Amino acid sequence: MFSPKSLDFMKKSLFVFFTVFISSYASFSQQLKSPDQFLGYQLGDKYTAHYKIVNYFQQAALAMPKMMKLEQYGETNEGRPLLLAFVASEGNFAKLDEIRKNNLRLTGMLNDKPGDVNAPSIVWLSYNVHGNETSSSEVSMKTLYELLNPNNAQTKEWLKNTVVIIDPCLNPDGRDRYVNWFTQVVGKTADANTDAREHSEPWPGGRTNHYNFDLNRDWAWQTQIETKGRLKKYNEWMPQIHCDFHEQGINNPYYFAPAAEPFHEVITKWQRDFQYTIGKNHAKYFDANGWLYFTKEIFDLFYPAYGDTYPIYNGAIGMTYEQAGGPGGGAAALKSDGDTLTLKDRIAHHFTTSMSTVEIASLNNNRLVTEFKKFFDDAKNNGIGEYKTYVITETNAGKLKSLQSFFEANGIKYGTVSGASLKGYNYFSGKEEVFTTANNIAVSAYQPKSALIKVLFEPKSKLSDSVTYDITAWSIPYVYGVQAYAVKEKMVTGVYSRPIAKNDLTENAYGYLINYSSFEDAKLLSALLIAKIKVRFAEKDFTYNGKGFKKGTLIILKKGNEDKLDELMAASKKYEATLTSVSGGFMETGFDFGSEKVHFIKKPNVAMLTGKSVNPSSAGEVWHLFEQQLDYSITLINADEINGAALKNIDVLILPDGNYKFLTEKDAAAEVKTWVQQGGKIIAVEYAAELIAKADWGFKLKKSDEEEKKDDKKDDNSVYADVKRFENRERESITEYIPGSIYKVTLDDSHPLAFGYTSGYFTLKQNSDLYEFMKDGWNVGVIKKDNQVAGFVGSKLKDKIKDGTVIGVQQVGRGSIVYFADNPIFRSFWENGKLMFANAVFLVNQ
Repeated sequence: MFSPKSLDFMKKSLFVFFTVFISSYASFSQQLKSPDQFLGYQLGDKYTAHYKIVNYFQQAALAMPKMMKLEQYGETNEGRPLLLAFVASEGNFAKLDEIRKNNLRLTGMLNDKPGDVNAPSIVWLSYNVHGNETSSSEVSMKTLYELLNPNNAQTKEWLKNTVVIIDPCLNPDGRDRYVNWFTQVVGKTADANTDAREHSEPWPGGRTNHYNFDLNRDWAWQTQIETKGRLKKYNEWMPQIHCDFHEQGINNPYYFAPAAEPFHEVITKWQRDFQYTIGKNHAKYFDANGWLYFTKEIFDLFYPAYGDTYPIYNGAIGMTYEQAGGPGGGAAALKSDGDTLTLKDRIAHHFTTSMSTVEIASLNNNRLVTEFKKFFDDAKNNGIGEYKTYVITETNAGKLKSLQSFFEANGIKYGTVSGASLKGYNYFSGKEEVFTTANNIAVSAYQPKSALIKVLFEPKSKLSDSVTYDITAWSIPYVYGVQAYAVKEKMVTGVYSRPIAKNDLTENAYGYLINYSSFEDAKLLSALLIAKIKVRFAEKDFTYNGKGFKKGTLIILKKGNEDKLDELMAASKKYEATLTSVSGGFMETGFDFGSEKVHFIKKPNVAMLTGKSVNPSSAGEVWHLFEQQLDYSITLINADEINGAALKNIDVLILPDGNYKFLTEKDAAAEVKTWVQQGGKIIAVEYAAELIAKADWGFKLKKSDEEEKKDDKKDDNSVYADVKRFENRERESITEYIPGSIYKVTLDDSHPLAFGYTSGYFTLKQNSDLYEFMKDGWNVGVIKKDNQVAGFVGSKLKDKIKDGTVIGVQQVGRGSIVYFADNPIFRSFWENGKLMFANAVFLVNQ
């Protein structure tokens, strides 16, 4: 029998062999086949499974080895290959890697010699990032065929000055989840009746990847394996144009550039203007076919982790294309106007914008390349934005390790600055202050990634239009919880070297101490518990041998761990933790190790509710946190099947954001509450917490001042408050809208939930929920007056979000409920909340 690792090696080796086979035996290759010829059916007759798409691209590479190569850049969580096809004229294909290197020279990311602007432009086409927006992967095969087709004189002309990169499917796991389900439920003929079952996919749907992540929200953060592999390749090529293909509701006309406001202020005039150039070219073909379309609405260019904005902030013309269809489209769908939308229609529209994009790139090649170089010249010579140097003075080694990984994944150069003191904007206080520069990481704006750096670091993003598609605040110091300053002067940066942990060990130790102050330390704790190492933590600060240790410090006694010391040393090395030996349990200040204030950590059995009443993204974030970051097994239970028996062997039950039916049913809720009273622990996030509050389990939602007013009398002006203009309906709706705004949270850092936090916490609010201060519980995180830091908040909500609890712990019998009004691990990029979530699991109520 082969081991899983052996099979994985064989799988990758076979792909390498296939690539070599293409180049070595091209003379024996067959003629290029169209998708219809290869698949045995016309595109649009039915959906194509991902493996067949892979097979089509492989046969095309075999047939046209002088114009195309196929690379595997990664593998999904479910083992499907992630591919890129590179297509060029025979002349350009022979020097493909030199074209790539020259393009990097134009950006300044490669400095071996000057870049040449007399070069082909690079167009990158990304298909099917949302798995149930399925038509575009079908289109990828047709686009590839026409670019390679020897009889297509038009594309041959375009390829003289254009290199095309095709990603046929960014999300194979999600696509196959949808396609396999649809194939099982569709009849002999597709049913256009949208009430038919084939138009209603089951939970969690095919939109997301294996861990229910939306890959079109992950570009900058790179939390997912698909994104990590793709962005590594993206930064090796840096295309001039990037197109992201999507689908929307079945009744919507096609959407293409130019985009809607808000445009981020770093987007150049050239990038704005060329969106119109491309849009007009698309419109020419759509008008000729009588197809409806719209531009300049809904889809803005602001949030930095989209497939259009991230390329834009990296110098490209980034665009989203939206075709009607999506999961409700099936293979045929009856629209509200009486027409039937077919899969073939969807393919035709996306194919048209695909080819139109390559055409317009070819027609404007010289300008595209010249303006691309100018974008990066301006970045390197002038630095984008008001602030020219960002200085991180954080000393937490675990946070710095995560931050370095983020910079390196995005090609952001960093170093360190020297000097006695500088003046800059303090992200934590919101004021200009003088600060010392000891032990810092510095990021200069004078580098190729300057525009991206400004977007990621700006303290407050400027919105040209408050009607936006996503969150409006994401500044890196708040995301990572690191002390930082934005400086207006250009600073010279030297080489940065992160301090390496040094153990303080003695022979015949009584035990060992480990500082607990970052998510890296929580990963270590997880590893120790999995290894069955007995761990304790200190409830209070203490002093040993003249050295102070913070509350939360992990304590591993030699007694009871005699056969685990090698594993302890290996784990501490892996997570770069510092071990300090102690020769006894008597402390100079604080509690001795035998005190009841020093708590033993029982390895908890953890379960999470999942299924159709649960927000798939919220559930996926928790699942990914445990499996891929903490490496800690959890049990997934369908929310509709929860009862006391299911919780018999569970210590911690996590309720992601969701609408839980059992919390509204008296008997079912009573079973779960009894489990809590007997020592169980619930961790409830967002709406799950709200439902528990409404069920009166000990904490309550806070009403706004307006809601608490009982006087129904209205003055003369308020009589007309509800009279509104129809044309202003979109504007009126955002007065009670909070798409994602950062608030400063004051923490009770004496509570185990907040151990490891020394400078407060920043939460990303996407709702207006606050809870009343508890008399019989712990108000661990509260929002005070005027604590909004960044992002848009509707005018009617600004006065409401103050003087309330957003993070709390309620004792219920021998158990507890930990509640988060906001998601502390949002999209897995909100790094600052991960330690707190781990604390909720491992430390609270121990």
